[in-house]
Amino acid sequence: MRKEAYERIFACIQKTRYGVKIINGISTAITYVTAVLYFSVLFWLVWQESYRDACVTIAVPAVSFILVSVFRAKLNARRPYEVYQFQPLISKDKCGNSFPSRHVFSIYIIAMAAWYVWMPLGVILCVAGGFLAAARVSGRVHFVKDVLAGAGIGVLIGIIGLFLI
Repeated sequence: MRKEAYERIFACIQKTRYGVKIINGISTAITYVTAVLYFSVLFWLVWQESYRDACVTIAVPAVSFILVSVFRAKLNARRPYEVYQFQPLISKDKCGNSFPSRHVFSIYIIAMAAWYVWMPLGVILCVAGGFLAAARVSGRVHFVKDVLAGAGIGVLIGIIGLFLI
């Protein structure tokens, strides 16, 4: 996305009453709700004494999160606010590590884990992932390619690790 596109989005958000708070609220709320739902799924699996499924549902997201984090740190791609010299709407005080978006990757790998256990919850989390991705781009902390890569990697690893292996 070019600087002009970010500026148009920012202008639209500024015109909206509480626009910046809404973007931050969406990002924060979806992140926390996803974490609560993920731990609820794990708790439910243990409650049902489905220990193998619980282990898989923990291991695939955990290992892939570590691998994505290492890849991202090695690549160390710059963030939009670094490239275009503007303030992010979602507060960030770090540089680099933009590609892929770990927030978006996380919600999609968790969505795949939830889908593995109960498809409707997985679908709901995939939809929420779209909103999170939009908030991260609108908040000027990620490029579109960052969130698309995060989503794609999360879905791909989820399918391979949870459904094919």
